[in-house]
This record gives sequence, C-alpha cells and structure tokens, in this order.
Amino acid sequence: MRCHAIRIHATGGPDTLRWEEIEVGAPSAGEVLLRHTAIGLNYIDTYHRSGLYPLPLPSGLGLEGAGIVEAVGPGVEDLRVGDRVAYASAPIGAYAEWRVYPTERLIKLPNGITDRQAAGMMLRGMTVEYLIRRTFRVEPGHTVLVHAAAGGVGLIACQWLKHLGATVIGTAGGPEKTALAKAHGCDHVIDYRSEDIARRTREITGGAGVAVVYDGVGRDTFQASLDSLARRGMLVSFGNASGPVPAFEPLLLSAKGSLFFTRTSLVDYIATREELVASAAALFAVVQSGAVTIPIRQTYPLQNAAQAHSDLENRKTAGSTVLLP
Repeated sequence: MRCHAIRIHATGGPDTLRWEEIEVGAPSAGEVLLRHTAIGLNYIDTYHRSGLYPLPLPSGLGLEGAGIVEAVGPGVEDLRVGDRVAYASAPIGAYAEWRVYPTERLIKLPNGITDRQAAGMMLRGMTVEYLIRRTFRVEPGHTVLVHAAAGGVGLIACQWLKHLGATVIGTAGGPEKTALAKAHGCDHVIDYRSEDIARRTREITGGAGVAVVYDGVGRDTFQASLDSLARRGMLVSFGNASGPVPAFEPLLLSAKGSLFFTRTSLVDYIATREELVASAAALFAVVQSGAVTIPIRQTYPLQNAAQAHSDLENRKTAGSTVLLP
C-alpha cells in the first residue's frame, strides 16, 4: 500500500522537509502495521534534520507516535488488530500516515491514556522518568533546577518533581511561559530574559545551590548550570536546543565544587524490553493518578511539519506539540 510521509533528502533547515508518497510493505515476523493517529514532535527531530545527529539519506523523521494496529506479522502473539499502541524509539520514521514497526519497542496503551496524550508524552515522559528516578534519584527535600521549564519535557518534569516532594526552580522566557511553568509545579521561576540564572538560584537557595540541574538547552545555559550547583551537585545534560555544550577541562568540575557531569540519552535507559516497559508503566501511573498532566499546547497537520519545526526552534511553542496525520 502507499501513504504519505515527511522525508528529507538533504540536511538543513525546515525547508528540507518534503511531503512525499511512499510504499509501505507488509509486516514481517515480529512486526505490525500501524496507522498513526498522532505523532510527537521533539527537539531530536530537528537534530536529525539539521545533520547534528547524522542519518543515512534520504530518510524519514520522527521517533514518537501513537496509533492502531492494522495488521500483524508472522509469530506476533502479544498484539492484535485494533490494539492502541505507542512508541518512542528507533527505527526513525514516525512522520508518516502508516508504517511498519517492531513489536519489541511498542507499548500497549491503557484505556485512560488518549492517543494524543501518548504522542505528547512517551518520549518526553520516559525521558523525565529516567532523569529524575535513575540518573539522579530525586528525594523529598531536594532542590532542583529545570531549564526550559515551560517546554514539553519541562512541564512534565516540574509536575513529577513536585509530586516527589522536591523544591522546583524552573527557567523560562517571558511572562507567559514563566506563568505556565509556575502553574505546573515550579516553586520558583527564573525569567532568563531578564534575570541572571545562577545569581537568582543562589538567592533562592540561601547561597547553597541546587542538588541537580536538568539541562536540555545546552550551550546557552551550560555556565549558568555549573554556577547554580551545590558542592558535589550533578549537571545532567540531555539536549542541545541551543547547540552542543562547549568543550571543557575536567578540572573545571573540581574548581566549582567537585561537581558531577553526565550527558544522557533515553536510548540507553530503555535499552531492554524490561526497561522500556517499566519506564512506560511509571509514566502511565503518574498521569493516570492525576499527579502529572500532559499539556498539548499545539497541533499541526503532519504535512505542515516544516512550520512546526520552525516554531519549535524559534521558541514559539510551549508544552507538547503533536502532529496529526
């Protein structure tokens, strides 16, 4: 069968995205045929498009989607036609109306989670899960700093951190986004457009600094992140929204208080089937309990993915963005 998908034939800006007709084959052993109902937009999609994270070209885009199983391949027993499922990992190619996908990386959606919620939270939510429960395990009483607190990851992280009993400091740009972050779990919000992040963090913490900084911004916030940490604190870098973190000497970590630095990726925290299932289950539990909501602030037709990329990179979005086939 044939369907439409977003493809790239060269790396570059949003104008490299092409709406094309593609051939979709039948599922092989261990695969299903999916009809997408909602697709997640993530910063990593822009890294693939720009060439920061190289792909063999031509290529599809997208790592996150939700949809309906329309056919199953030989030997598939744990999924049936009609099941609602979601995913947030390779193989790349979520920006498509239909696709074939391996069952090992699929998660069946519970009744209390909508398809749009799933597309807006699987990658972001499981990222938050590993960041706050496994990279640096946040406990009640910890004070933490979350950059881009009004973004898709940020809004989930701040709510979940508050649920864990942490004091949450967020950064955001402008009154609308700072108010949004405040409404989703932040005890304090620093407007990076008008305030010095590190100085304000020290003021809030009485000079002590924070136990951990979660930084998906990268280059623009790296120095402020280090300067906001308490002695032996941890900087968790998990994204490059403003560009990669600059090269630095390890001695810098010693000079600023024997700090820890890690650069993480979701793929290494859901590497096994067991890890994937456990991470998704933890995410579903906090959403179904009401402790965490999934604010889907923007939707775009899938064929308008270029506009969605442009808006994301120009900081015109907040919360989660979902593409609709």
